[in-house]
Amino acid sequence: MSIMESINIGKNALRTHGLRLDIHAKNIANIDTPNYVRRIPILNATEDISFHGLLNTMKNDVFGIGSLPYLQGGVTFNGCVEDPTVGERIYSPGHPDADENGYIRSSNVNAMVDMADAVLAQRAYEANLALINITKSMANKATDIGRS
Repeated sequence: MSIMESINIGKNALRTHGLRLDIHAKNIANIDTPNYVRRIPILNATEDISFHGLLNTMKNDVFGIGSLPYLQGGVTFNGCVEDPTVGERIYSPGHPDADENGYIRSSNVNAMVDMADAVLAQRAYEANLALINITKSMANKATDIGRS
């Protein structure tokens, strides 16, 4: 894996976890908004790097030397889905969003769940930022060695 490929993986992960953090922040901000439906980010690996996926990749090269195939790895953001749990019904006949019976739905956001998910997204963001910084320092050291 080259230095630029490593930085690109980190860059894509920063974008993905930044979007993930934005979604959790919007969920938390709308915790008291009636009829708001919690959104859940969908993240996928860019390649199947499981043991099963590795074996499937290797079976195509049966007569190879036995080296492991090159797998890039990384994560992608594939949009959001709405949380299927239903918010609590609240009787509020004067509310503009009330149904014909005078009820509104409270938000289905659970603050503890979204806070925990936001912390995980922040840690993943920080880890990928550290990856980019380490890769940059490795490139600087390599150029220093080249100058010597």
